[in-house]
Amino acid sequence: MKSLNVVAAIIKKDNQILATKRGYGEFINMWEFPGGKIEGEETKEDALVREIKEELDCIIKPVRFALDVEYAYPTFYLKMSCFESVIVEGTPKLLEHNDARWLTKDQLDSVNWIPADLAVIDYLRKTMDD
Repeated sequence: MKSLNVVAAIIKKDNQILATKRGYGEFINMWEFPGGKIEGEETKEDALVREIKEELDCIIKPVRFALDVEYAYPTFYLKMSCFESVIVEGTPKLLEHNDARWLTKDQLDSVNWIPADLAVIDYLRKTMDD
């Protein structure tokens, strides 16, 4: 089975997190934390900054490692490293996603998350302020 190593950004602003709705692929129209594949010799943080620039046309700063998620999908195995991040330049633009929302802790269940991202939701339930 193919294994994918990816990174994801838990972008925080004013006690909210940014959720994005996938605009392509197997999980189109499901919600996720933005990010993507690590390329070549990139560090996880460098890959995350590049991916967010490509997907949302803004610059983020990963401020803290949050968690690693491993999830077995039917056709591939996912290893995802998640980082709490902040936007340092720009405003998110939807270049690869259909929608985006800033969610409070109470709104985390208001969207249909991609299965692997549910582990991140559990993490946020424990760490986000009410």
